[in-house]
Amino acid sequence: MSGAAELRTLGHPHLHLRRTESTNDRARELAIAGAPHGTLVTACEQTAGRGRQGRRWSAPPRSSLLMSLLLRSPPPLLPLLAAVAVCDVAGERARIKWPNDIVVDDAGLAKLGGILTEGRPQEDWAVLGIGLNVAVRLEQLPAALRPGASADDRAGGLPAATLGLPEEELEPMLARLLAALERRLAQPAGATLSAWRTLDALRGREITWVGGRGRAAGIDGAGRLIVALEDGGRTTLAAGEVHLQALA
Repeated sequence: MSGAAELRTLGHPHLHLRRTESTNDRARELAIAGAPHGTLVTACEQTAGRGRQGRRWSAPPRSSLLMSLLLRSPPPLLPLLAAVAVCDVAGERARIKWPNDIVVDDAGLAKLGGILTEGRPQEDWAVLGIGLNVAVRLEQLPAALRPGASADDRAGGLPAATLGLPEEELEPMLARLLAALERRLAQPAGATLSAWRTLDALRGREITWVGGRGRAAGIDGAGRLIVALEDGGRTTLAAGEVHLQALA
């Protein structure tokens, strides 16, 4: 079997749902039941989709790419790798807000998509959840998610952005994303880190987080955010919520 053929494992089997509470929840159920590496769950609509920090993922039906992928023996940098793969297919304007929000910079960052990884490390599997605004019309979204909404209305999140493509592009976009994930999974960790750094939307920006503030200064070899502090020191953040200082 050729190397190219060996890579074509993602997306099989594929469960597509018209409506579900959460593609991540369905994929986790399949993982626990013994589904193979590469099992894919997609949906036209989620009623209880979620992102990081427990936020709800909200989008009209058939407007977003909503997918969850089961990966057995996932790489340590999976969230960063996935963010790079999404940028590979989302266009030249796409960037990454640490750790894995997909954004565009239109006089301030706006969110195109997000990534949520969940799993059982002790059982060596993870579910990679990706949501991407492909055909969303911003006027269809709740007012709190539209550009121009106040930071208080958004509860600390970013306004939404969209690729503005027709609904017919959802399936081709899924195929391109699976191919991009396969390519990125085959690369060494150093290539992931290098690619991520070229897409870093926070580098050089003033940021805040619970307990501190500073200037984003890239990521280290473990994917942690490096922050330059006002006193000249540095710290690293491994997880948690980071806000642009101007939006805090």
